[in-house]
Amino acid sequence: MADTASLTITINAPHDKCWDIATAFEQYPEWAHDIKSAVILARDDQGRATQVEFRTSALGRSTHYTLSYDYSAAPARLAWHMVSGDIMRAVDGAFMFSPESSGGVVLTYNLSIELVVPLPGFVKRRAEVRILNTVKQLKVQAESQG
Repeated sequence: MADTASLTITINAPHDKCWDIATAFEQYPEWAHDIKSAVILARDDQGRATQVEFRTSALGRSTHYTLSYDYSAAPARLAWHMVSGDIMRAVDGAFMFSPESSGGVVLTYNLSIELVVPLPGFVKRRAEVRILNTVKQLKVQAESQG
């Protein structure tokens, strides 16, 4: 059974800046502390990354997974699903960007993960906090550049 997590935050930076950071996958290791590398494997005809291989630290070890990105609702939504992974059976998620009248953005992050091996609840909660911290790190990155 898949575990889900979600977070909605307000980012005091323009939508374009938030979108640019969210789609600059190769730069994730510079600001997302748990992401050790991100390699773009495929691009669409507009030059957007459609398949990205990540190496992250997770649960005390390094893990690899490849995500496929869907830009069909861009720039309001960036969705993804897992193509392959070593400790996960499935990963589906999305960033949803809603511009605010103040010039900022409300970012809603939804994630569903199914692991290969079941984990105790306290370990899952700790992992969820780390994943959601990455979204908060995106906020810090956007606001520091905004």
